[in-house]
Amino acid sequence: MHSAVDSSRLAYGDTTRSEARRAALGSFVGAVVDWYDFLLYGIVAALVFNSAFFPNVSPTMGTLAAFATFGVGFLFRPLGGIVFGHFGDRLGRKRMLVLTVMMMGLSTMLIGFLPTFASIGWWAPVLLVTLRAIQGFAVGGEWGGAALMAVESAPAKKKAFYSSGVQVGYGVGLVLATGFVSLLSHLLDNAAFKSWGWRLPFVFSVVLVLVGLWVRSSMAESREFVEKVEKGHRQLRMPVMEALTRHPKAFLLIVALRLAELFSMYIVTAFALSYSTTNLGMPREFFLNVSLLVGAVSCVTIPCFAWLADRFGLRRIYMIGALIGLACAVPFFLAMEARSVVWITVFAVLLANMAHDMVVSVQQPLFTELFGAEYRYSGAGVGYQFASVVGGGFTPFIAVALVSFAGGSWHLVAAYLCAGCAISLIVAAFMKKA
Repeated sequence: MHSAVDSSRLAYGDTTRSEARRAALGSFVGAVVDWYDFLLYGIVAALVFNSAFFPNVSPTMGTLAAFATFGVGFLFRPLGGIVFGHFGDRLGRKRMLVLTVMMMGLSTMLIGFLPTFASIGWWAPVLLVTLRAIQGFAVGGEWGGAALMAVESAPAKKKAFYSSGVQVGYGVGLVLATGFVSLLSHLLDNAAFKSWGWRLPFVFSVVLVLVGLWVRSSMAESREFVEKVEKGHRQLRMPVMEALTRHPKAFLLIVALRLAELFSMYIVTAFALSYSTTNLGMPREFFLNVSLLVGAVSCVTIPCFAWLADRFGLRRIYMIGALIGLACAVPFFLAMEARSVVWITVFAVLLANMAHDMVVSVQQPLFTELFGAEYRYSGAGVGYQFASVVGGGFTPFIAVALVSFAGGSWHLVAAYLCAGCAISLIVAAFMKKA
């Protein structure tokens, strides 16, 4: 007769229920820290960085420059995925996840103390870009490790649900970042906010980092990694090359499947905040509140969609999300053109909390299981971060450029969003059933 622990191990493969929960919690908390830091930059870039770090250019060029530095973080994410993936596949997931939190927190805090252009001239944007690159490098190693810790420790038929905390961390990070900026925007006048108020959320990152380090230090190493790699002595000299040569198609699949997610979220949060204030004259607080709303709702919708995906199939939930994104792209921009607060909110929620959240709720098991355990951190992590460069980092920049090219019209941006959702939908439809 099995003991309670033995029964738990049988139900969870070689992992106990408590280990699975600790892995899920550690992945979630670390994701909150990293995404708070990473998303905070995008929010402040839309409001402050164009004038604080690029004041000697036109408002449009300043906004383009601010969003270009936002995109630099995405350029360094694949490099972070390669480096952290390499050592994560050789030395373990846990060690790398502790390093990503420390590196992200330090670079974010330093942005909070960074002198502006008025103080040190062009060194200000140079240092800003450097710290943004470090942020990108750190977050590049985060998703792969956090997703693997959760997926590899989860019970067989609940992998989407247990690993959904990695994406819920995005929502909580968005709520914290947007909420902090929104609160300061409400309490301070415009001059005070642009002078020193914007710095406070960056400095606050230190608190979140300490919490993240405390939680992650208590995690056990992924049992699947221990069994298949450490005990099996199956370490590879170059895990990323093994992943590339064995599964080249998987990298392209990840890029195509992430377009719906990346286009929808960054257009609703970063781009719409800039477009609504610059082109439509709407108050900045409105889209900060919209971002706050969609971030809060995602904390419920993502695990719910993940639970449904475990029950009805990952690919089915993915396709429904991409289809909703395709259907809501044009109505979202029509609502913005009409300056309808109600309809903007409705379609923002449909894009961010239905389309986006359905898609991301299943990514962890869907992407990581495309690769073998001995090169999974490298394969899934690099594929995920490469997709972030292609479809995410420069989406606000491209969207602003498209508006400028179209003489202030939003039509090309809507077409851009539709194209991304359509590609994800078609690729998911022809994937092997999951």
